[in-house]
Amino acid sequence: MAEYMLRTALSDAGITDVMVGSAGTSNGEAGSPVDPRAAAILQSHGINPEGHVAAAIDLDRIADMDLLLAMDQDHFEALGKLLHDVAPEQRPELRMMRSFDASFANVPLEEQGIYDPWFGDSADFRLCWQMINAAIPGVLDYVRAHTMPSRGN
Repeated sequence: MAEYMLRTALSDAGITDVMVGSAGTSNGEAGSPVDPRAAAILQSHGINPEGHVAAAIDLDRIADMDLLLAMDQDHFEALGKLLHDVAPEQRPELRMMRSFDASFANVPLEEQGIYDPWFGDSADFRLCWQMINAAIPGVLDYVRAHTMPSRGN
């Protein structure tokens, strides 16, 4: 959900030169389409996730990134380990998605997770949407500050 939500928010903000992607920290869901419950939430907000295919993160994808957003502490730790194999000058910044939510900025890392709603119901997916949505303005501010300083956006 976060990929499509962020991509839409960037487009709505007129930020068109930023690439957004998503990948899991394991191959467990690789090749799968978007979860129907996530698709329903996205579609209810006018976002079409059609064509999404789950993939696992790898070093080639990381080399092209400037910012890596982890959804929970397990993801953060797995990505941190993976980043050890990336040259320091090519290493993207690793942050928790929720660290961009102003109300969670000073909360310890282990409390910033956006839990995986996979084992829940549609209410869990709605809560996940809310948590991601609350972080998006901060991500947009970060993108503006780190990629577009000359535009003053």
